[in-house]
Amino acid sequence: MARQLRAEQTRATIITAAADLFDRQGYESTSLSDIVGHAQVTKGALYFHFAAKEDLAHAILELQSRAAQQVVADVEGRGYSSLEALMRATFAVARLAVDDPVPRAGLRLATADVVVRAPLRHPFTEWLDFATRKINGAVREADAHPETDAGVVAHSLVCFFIGTRVAGRSLEPVGRLPRRVAEMWHLVIRGLVPVHRRPRYLTLATQLEREIRTC
Repeated sequence: MARQLRAEQTRATIITAAADLFDRQGYESTSLSDIVGHAQVTKGALYFHFAAKEDLAHAILELQSRAAQQVVADVEGRGYSSLEALMRATFAVARLAVDDPVPRAGLRLATADVVVRAPLRHPFTEWLDFATRKINGAVREADAHPETDAGVVAHSLVCFFIGTRVAGRSLEPVGRLPRRVAEMWHLVIRGLVPVHRRPRYLTLATQLEREIRTC
């Protein structure tokens, strides 16, 4: 039992170290030797758990997917409007990225040349499906203009969200991400939501950003 616990701890240490380097340096620029040094483990320990760098990337994407699915399950079960659920999900993922290098690396790996193995879905596809469903719901609930093309809005939103983190990674601290997400929503709401419903969602975007900053 103690040996199994140590093995699990070592695996978690390796994943966290790899995630930190993938986020900071990029997947392509990070070697297994870099990860061994950053994790302070032996090469044997790394190869015991992961045969290749691709295996590490896949493990991070799996953990990121589980975290995102938990976020979706949480917002889906609380009776929010479709638009509010989508907004809360994006801020929750931003909070995960601020707090934990694994979800943070998952955002960057979504744009890397990593083969996603079945049954795991590519994070872009997973997020796109959720966003499309929620935008369609917002149209039905009159929180979005009736002529809204949900697929176009969802695609733009997901690209905006991922791009905000990836582009800003080397320019500003990760703690700035919640503010950038709030800015994203202020722009989206003004183009998506009918005028008489905008105040509620503009206020919500500001509130959700503050909640992350005060945690």
